[in-house]
Amino acid sequence: MDCKKYDTSVGIIFLVLCLFHVRSDNMNASSAQANLTLTSQSFKANSPIPSKYGYVPNENISPQLSWTAGPKGTKSYAIICRDPDAPTKEWVHLVAFNIPVTMQGLPEGALSKASSGISLGTNDYGKTGYGGPKPPSGTHRYYFDVYALGVELSQLTEKTTKANLLQAMQGHILAKGSLMGTYKAT
Repeated sequence: MDCKKYDTSVGIIFLVLCLFHVRSDNMNASSAQANLTLTSQSFKANSPIPSKYGYVPNENISPQLSWTAGPKGTKSYAIICRDPDAPTKEWVHLVAFNIPVTMQGLPEGALSKASSGISLGTNDYGKTGYGGPKPPSGTHRYYFDVYALGVELSQLTEKTTKANLLQAMQGHILAKGSLMGTYKAT
């Protein structure tokens, strides 16, 4: 029996088993992410968003949002609103973070301008806060995504974009919920 071949084979088998174990742990961690239920009194899920919440220069009114409490360990919430149907790229309408863990909802207009305890980033209109829907043609889908986070993101500023926020949240998302509404071009 050749001992070198045996040692090499055992080493390879051990490496494969270790990699499988790490991969299965990562899969279990991501599948353990809880779900939040996100609702709005302003519009029903999968239904049209009223024009009141559409894009108006310097006067955008964000819809009311409510969500179920995050799991144990939640330290803050973040919200992103996005339009995946935009012609050139996904259009970001809202980046909000450091929403206090004590909040499980926001009143109408709360995300339009900075309010107590909520940090607002930059949307794709180049503005801070909520920028309402304004599709160039047809009917677009608008997703409001809420995230329960195991951290506060104190290092972020009003220059924070969706990409910056997603990067900062990586590894800290405990739960997520989404609400989709539609908006038709006028």
